[in-house]
Amino acid sequence: MSVDAITQSEFPAGYVVLFGVDGKIIMTPQSEEHSSTIKSMQYDTILSLGRHAKTPSDVYIDFPADENSAPDLAILREDARKEGKRYSFEDVLLISEVVSTSSARKDYDDCTAKYGRYGIPIYLVVDPYAGEVVLHTEPTANGYSTALKRAYGTGKLPVPLADGRTFTLDLDELPRPEPETGAH
Repeated sequence: MSVDAITQSEFPAGYVVLFGVDGKIIMTPQSEEHSSTIKSMQYDTILSLGRHAKTPSDVYIDFPADENSAPDLAILREDARKEGKRYSFEDVLLISEVVSTSSARKDYDDCTAKYGRYGIPIYLVVDPYAGEVVLHTEPTANGYSTALKRAYGTGKLPVPLADGRTFTLDLDELPRPEPETGAH
């Protein structure tokens, strides 16, 4: 299937469509927890960095070797400029991925290795199902050399950015999955 055919296709409502470098097309339902968590993080970026900070969500960022990503949330340098239609990975200060039931291995393992390999200064994994966040810093060729775990409900997590600003994630406000109830 060509890129044009894919971009012209209609996909079912409530699904996120991801395109892998290996030619795979992945359709996964986006849960309310996933969506609500991204919204909560976006709110925290506004409080921390201001309304006009460059904090795209689900927007492609160019990486080398066609390993482009559309992270759940990215915080870019204030002076970041698009190259063509996209920002470069070199403009990224922080990337956050929200774990969903279908993406745990990718978010914890694959993305950690990839974002570290490309020198993304901070990679934040937010896991509503485990009720924790993992803050990765000090990128290496294989991932990150430092990982700090913090549980939901433990206050605010200030994250110093490489440009001197601080992003503060409110761990008390991150949504948790609601227990499933019987069918209506």
